[in-house]
Amino acid sequence: MMSSHADLDRQIKHLMECKPLHEAKVKTLCNQARAILVEEWNVQPVKCPVIVCDDIHSQFYDLIKLFQIGGNAPDTNYLFMGNYVGHY
Repeated sequence: MMSSHADLDRQIKHLMECKPLHEAKVKTLCNQARAILVEEWNVQPVKCPVIVCDDIHSQFYDLIKLFQIGGNAPDTNYLFMGNYVGHY
C-alpha cells in the first residue's frame, strides 16, 4: 500500500526531528524514495560489488595503484566519482 504524500512528508519530518519510526514505515519510505531516485537522469545502476573511488584528479599513477590494490577491470567493478570541488 502506497502512502500519501502528506503521510510521507509527516514521516520525513518525524525522522528529521530524530524521532523513532516503526521499521515497516522506514522500509516503505525507503522503497518510495528509491522509486523516485531511480528515475533521475544522474542515477545509474551499478553492478555490485563495486569499489567507489574519489576523484583521482587525472593522475595516471594513482589509477595504476588503484588497480594494483583493488584488481583490474573488468574483473573488479569501479565507480569513479567526478570532480565536485570546483577545480577547473
